[in-house]
Amino acid sequence: MASAKTSSPSVPRSGAVSKGYNFASTWEQNAPLTDQQQAAIAALSHAVAERPFPPNLVQDHISRQENGLTVSTKDTTSVDSAAIEAVLVNTNQFYKWFADLEAAMKSETEEKYRHYVETLTQRMQTCDDILRQVDDTLQLFNELQLQHHAVATKTKTLHDACDRLLMEKARLIEFADALRSRLNYFDELENIATIFYSPSLSLGDENFFPLLKRLDDCITYVESNPQYAESNIYLVKFRQLQSRALNMIRFHVHSVLKSASSQVNGAIWNSNGNKASVSEGVEASVIYVRFKAAASELKIVLEEVESRSSRKEYFQLLAECHKLYCEQRLSLVRSIVQQRIADFARREELPSLTRSGCAYLMQVSQLEHQLFSHFFPLSSEDVSSLAPLIDPLCTYLYDTLRPKFIHETNLDFLCELIDTLKVEVLGEHLSRRSESLAGLHPTFQRILADVHERLTFRARTHIRDEIAKYFPLEEDLDYPAKLEQSPEVREGVDITEESQDAFKTWYPPLERTLSLLSKLYRCLEPAVFTGLAQEAVEVCSMSIQKASKLISQRSSPMDGQLFLIKHLLILRERIASFDIEFSVTHKELDFSHLLEHLRRILRGQASLFDWSRSTSLARTFSPRVLESQIDAKKELEKSLKATCEEFIMSVTKLIVDPLLSFVAKVTAVKVAISSGAENQKPDATTKALKDHAFASPEKVADLVQKVNASSQQVLPMVIEKMKLYLQNQSTRTILFKPIKTNILEAHTQVLSLLKSEYSSDEIEAIKMVQIQDLQAQLDSLL
Repeated sequence: MASAKTSSPSVPRSGAVSKGYNFASTWEQNAPLTDQQQAAIAALSHAVAERPFPPNLVQDHISRQENGLTVSTKDTTSVDSAAIEAVLVNTNQFYKWFADLEAAMKSETEEKYRHYVETLTQRMQTCDDILRQVDDTLQLFNELQLQHHAVATKTKTLHDACDRLLMEKARLIEFADALRSRLNYFDELENIATIFYSPSLSLGDENFFPLLKRLDDCITYVESNPQYAESNIYLVKFRQLQSRALNMIRFHVHSVLKSASSQVNGAIWNSNGNKASVSEGVEASVIYVRFKAAASELKIVLEEVESRSSRKEYFQLLAECHKLYCEQRLSLVRSIVQQRIADFARREELPSLTRSGCAYLMQVSQLEHQLFSHFFPLSSEDVSSLAPLIDPLCTYLYDTLRPKFIHETNLDFLCELIDTLKVEVLGEHLSRRSESLAGLHPTFQRILADVHERLTFRARTHIRDEIAKYFPLEEDLDYPAKLEQSPEVREGVDITEESQDAFKTWYPPLERTLSLLSKLYRCLEPAVFTGLAQEAVEVCSMSIQKASKLISQRSSPMDGQLFLIKHLLILRERIASFDIEFSVTHKELDFSHLLEHLRRILRGQASLFDWSRSTSLARTFSPRVLESQIDAKKELEKSLKATCEEFIMSVTKLIVDPLLSFVAKVTAVKVAISSGAENQKPDATTKALKDHAFASPEKVADLVQKVNASSQQVLPMVIEKMKLYLQNQSTRTILFKPIKTNILEAHTQVLSLLKSEYSSDEIEAIKMVQIQDLQAQLDSLL
């Protein structure tokens, strides 16, 4: 034990061994084994020591023997036997033997542990060397990391510097390119000027238009950057070059167009010998086809000009090219168009002339538009481009037509002319080919407006001369003979107002008014037609009323009334088909209040210069505007109603006038009786009604007999006359209904008087017709 204690300090101390030793000591102290436990462990160790190792541990046991970690049992046995065989004489020998034995046992026991400790010590030294090398390596890595960080920082700085330099380089390159691109526009001046002032330059040169486009780009750039030095000078020089180039184009276009016109003129003279007598086939083949072929080289030039027409200079050049083109074309077609329209004017009447002239002019305009579209495809939609060519041709047609329709007095011709212009010319042809004929539309509208004006004037003249100032002839006032002589009446056939033969029985102003309105309705504008219709209806109504008065004097009042009713009904029915209002508002100035204002000013009651009041100078001399609305249709209805009422009352009096007089006298007597009773006059109240002379049964019987005779003789004659004038059954029924009502009412009043004032025998002697019988009699008349 002492040797163990002395040898223990020689064991190298390391952190791992110290920590393991401390843990074992702590465990031994905290959990000591008992003697019994230790004996059990020893027995177990002896038992296990003799057992063979498992197959998987045999190799490990052999390796341990080779490393000297096991102690030979044989040696131990021999030592034990030697020890036992030794003879112990005294105690000292025993202690010595025991010490040797203990040392041998200790040596045998701790050999493997010492060997293991040495191995662990070597491993610990090796691990400590490794740890030391690792620390040195980590220190080297730290130093390397610091150096890498420094290098990375310097590299980033260098990289940033390079990026900045690259950006600066790119910016400088971009600036240089931009500067070079800007300077290129100014540098082009010398190159362009050299080429443009070259005597060999022509429009046929393939570089002409690209060079002109470059010149336009230079002008656009200099114009948009006036802040550059000497930009104004360069702009002036560029414009001079552009003006020179555009003049070259203008001169080239003019020369080619003039040459083409000369070729066409030569071809025309060679073909016919007279330019004015060109046939239609030669006109199409020479004037259009030959001209297109002769001027074909202009197509490319004009397309280039049109493509740049957004610029002001090229727009003006294009307009001049349009003008030059139209002048040359006009010089070719003017005389031909004039001759052709003149031939139409010599051969045809006004409506046919208008139709032929417009159709020919539309044909020429369409051909010219097609030819113009060939040279100017982008400008063909602009109507004003061909105006210098089309307008003179339209003017010639207008100048040819205007004197003819200005002197035309036939309303039918004027209406036919308007129908031709509206339906055939403006309606059909222009609507189908609106683009190519758009230039003709203003002229045709102008012609139509002039014809409208002429038709309006002639219509007013017709209303004044043929309707308002119409003087009736004898046969015009021969009513009812004129109606009786009509074939339908003689044959007993009912005629209607819609039949053609019915027009013959009309009063001429009525027929002329309706004929005029039917013609004007489809020809004039609604506003103009309304004014003329109102005037015509008003004048016609007055003319019919005058004729009615003359017929009343000539034939009978009833004929005059029926004549007026017949014609007013026809007029009302016919004008109802016109979808217009027959009312016109007239405005006129009224100065009647000026006299009173002047009197007040002279009296000092008002001032001329007091602008704050209504009596100021401006307000004093300002006329009033009076508006009055005249409705011819309402006036017609009013006249018709008054005439019908007059006729109803006249027929009623003619039939039942005695009854009405009797009723009036009876009413007067009753009034006198009632007033006498109030005044207490017994004489008046005592006398009965039938005791009066006019109310005696005999007088009443004569009166009733006269009325019955009129109902049976006069009333049928009235009905026949109504049938003669009024062919419409419903019209007669409506007109006769109030007459029937008045007759029945008069008989009803007389019957009520008879029942109240007369006896039954007297009533029977009077022979008053019963109301039911009278109503049946009146109904049978219709």
